[in-house]
Amino acid sequence: MAAPDPGIVYRADCPSRPILDQIADKWSMMAMAVLEEPRRFNDIKRRLEGVTQRVLTQTLRRLERNGMIVRRVLPTSPVGVEYSLTPLGESLREPFGRLYDWTVAHTAEIHDSQRSYDERVRTEGS
Repeated sequence: MAAPDPGIVYRADCPSRPILDQIADKWSMMAMAVLEEPRRFNDIKRRLEGVTQRVLTQTLRRLERNGMIVRRVLPTSPVGVEYSLTPLGESLREPFGRLYDWTVAHTAEIHDSQRSYDERVRTEGS
């Protein structure tokens, strides 16, 4: 079998693009981060300040569809649901963790760049 063309990742029809879009968005990354252990929906929502119920529901469904998490109905009254990472989802914890660590380490530098850019644009626009 021939190796795939490495240039395909830059093409609009690359099959990895929708997957990357679905798993690398802010809420997906944060939802997976809080799933270091199985959690119920409301527990996830409480931990992710600012997420709406609708957005969290959509995020969890996408992650489940992509095989990153599993949804389990609990035999409780009323019926409860919990979410947990699959082995595939677990395999993303390390790279997501590195990305998170990089973001935290460079936040001040990025904010400085944003302020400089905004000031320059305001000055040039005047």
